[in-house]
Amino acid sequence: MANVVVIGAGMGGMACAARLASKGHTVTVLEHNETWGGKLGVVSHAGHVFDTGPSLLTLPAVYRDLFLKTGGALADSIELVDLETAFRYQFADGTVLKMPGVGIGRCAEAIGDALGGESALQWREFMRRAAKMWAVTRKPFLESELHGMKSLVSMSWRIGDLRTISPTKTLREMAQHYISDPRLLTLVDRYATYTGSDPRRAPAALATVPYVEQMFGAYHVSGGLRELGRALYQRAIDLGVTFEFSSTVENIATEPKVSGVTLVGGRFVSADIVVANADASLVYGSLISATAQQQTKPARTALAKSTPSLSGFSILVAANGKTPDFEHHNVFFPQNYDAEFESVFGYTSKAKPVADPTIYICSPSDSKMTPDGKESWFLLVNAPRHDAAGGMDWNQPGLKENYADQILQTLAARGVDVTNRITWQAASSPADLERNTMAPGGSIYGTSSNGMRSAFLRPENVTNIPNLYLVGGSSHPGGGLPLVGMSAEIVANHIGRA
Repeated sequence: MANVVVIGAGMGGMACAARLASKGHTVTVLEHNETWGGKLGVVSHAGHVFDTGPSLLTLPAVYRDLFLKTGGALADSIELVDLETAFRYQFADGTVLKMPGVGIGRCAEAIGDALGGESALQWREFMRRAAKMWAVTRKPFLESELHGMKSLVSMSWRIGDLRTISPTKTLREMAQHYISDPRLLTLVDRYATYTGSDPRRAPAALATVPYVEQMFGAYHVSGGLRELGRALYQRAIDLGVTFEFSSTVENIATEPKVSGVTLVGGRFVSADIVVANADASLVYGSLISATAQQQTKPARTALAKSTPSLSGFSILVAANGKTPDFEHHNVFFPQNYDAEFESVFGYTSKAKPVADPTIYICSPSDSKMTPDGKESWFLLVNAPRHDAAGGMDWNQPGLKENYADQILQTLAARGVDVTNRITWQAASSPADLERNTMAPGGSIYGTSSNGMRSAFLRPENVTNIPNLYLVGGSSHPGGGLPLVGMSAEIVANHIGRA
């Protein structure tokens, strides 16, 4: 039996803690904040409940497996709601596409109704290619340990597999091979943002993201996604995991081997194994000694070559009345999507707030989240990460308030004017996200998937320091609820049973 310390009570940390406790280890989770959940946050106001992080669950099998292997079925802890309509997409020309919750065939039919029969046929072909990509990548890349570029080289003898994933193509290039309608191409582009990336630079393999969503469904959790975190926290407690909140780790003791962590204030917590559910750049940059940094130089070099993921600017809106023809998830696309990525990543000039952004609104009809006759919106736009030193400084006085007003005005220009119905609103910038979650710059997914080698530059779960592991969205296999759940399983399986 090992004494394990997990740094961070985000979903990856809690999932790993539960799996390790079920394997017989003694587990203590140390969390900087006053509560669990990490980016899976919640805000309540006057009967309105707002998820402030993930707002839908895809690939629920990851969490069904987690709960089954740690003591009981997921369905005994939360209620998953299969949405009849997963997304309402409104394109710049006013065309509306209502995408069903599950079923590639049903989605193709919806595309045909909105964009024409040719687009429906092209979507089916694109999803057939994505299905092959999923079959090739799921086990060796997503559900297994990754060892940098060696993992790609190990596949090189399977020429057919390499052709399937097209490692030299971007997501947009792959989509353009199959799809001709610019509106449908815009829809595919959006899936790159699920990993904090630019579709013009993200790998073609991200075509698996819409495939997974349509093949396995997009689910709401009754009461909000925070309830999934609550259930996982309770499962960990039931397994004997100890949680210590308001406990900030200052240093990981790694010499001559991992022996524990030192908290701000000087208290030392001993451990045989440390699992860091913290951003990998923080772990390698400030939580380990200079000697350990030298030991992890290859990983730090890979991180330095990676592009940080985009961040998000959000507005919580409590409003009277109901918006006509609204769904649970709503997306309003701009005229020029490329301009959005130029603003966010700052390729040719300094990064800046997007003038005409894609606007996402989660508006749940869940009675546990929204009072009768009212709406509870979580509105999100892509934004450049906070970088006061040389990039976009989100702490500029008045910027947050002015940008929130601009976004609501942009939404009104696209046909949804909520300004006269708002009873309460609260905006959150990338700087706020950084403060609340300790994610550098407020980057949602750690590093982006920009670049052919991006997946292989992502920090590995097993570090070069014996008994120090990385779990969560900034490490392999990536961000988002399903992937951090997979990350936890990879780490727990590597550590093994007591």
